[in-house]
Amino acid sequence: MKAAEIRNLSAAELETKLGELKKDLFMLRMQHATNHLDNPVKISAVRRDIARVKTVLREKQS
Repeated sequence: MKAAEIRNLSAAELETKLGELKKDLFMLRMQHATNHLDNPVKISAVRRDIARVKTVLREKQS
């Protein structure tokens, strides 16, 4: 997900997206713990997406 795409979303949409990303991260961590995760790089990508969403939310607050 690109930062430009995230900036076009409203604050409510960002909150829902953040919730979805956190659920995805949880599922990826569970798969990794049970050795069912094919690509562990996905965990890093989802963590970066979460950081991007949080950054844009913070920008919109101020």
